Formats: sequence, structure tokens, C-alpha cells
Amino acid sequence: MDSDEIKGKAEKAKGYIKEEAGEALNDPELEAEGRAERAAGKLREGFGKAKRKVGEAVDDLADKIEDESDK
Repeated sequence: MDSDEIKGKAEKAKGYIKEEAGEALNDPELEAEGRAERAAGKLREGFGKAKRKVGEAVDDLADKIEDESDK
């Protein structure tokens, strides 16, 4: 798992807690802040997944090239 994926998941969790706390405390600002953090976390997690998948694709391509050069 990429570090951005981990940070994104943590940010989403933190945002969820803030959103729920804002709802429980009837604090619309805290609730909105939590929603924004969850959205930012989701975006960062997606970026981390994309980075990881690109890295895996590059590794696979390098392996294929190496296999072809061994023939």
C-alpha cells in the first residue's frame, strides 16, 4: 500500500469523526469541515492507488523486457 493511500484513509477517518461530532453537537461548521476532510482523504487515497498501479505496471513491463532480452 502506498503512503498516500494510508494517509488518505487516515484523513477520511478523521473527517468522518469530525462530521459525526459536528452532527451530534449540532455544529454545522465542524460537520462541513469533516465532509471536506473526507473528500480530500478520498482524493488522496485514489491518487495513492493510481501511483501504486502505475508502479506495478512499470515493474511488469520491465520484467517482460528483461524476459525478452534473456531469449
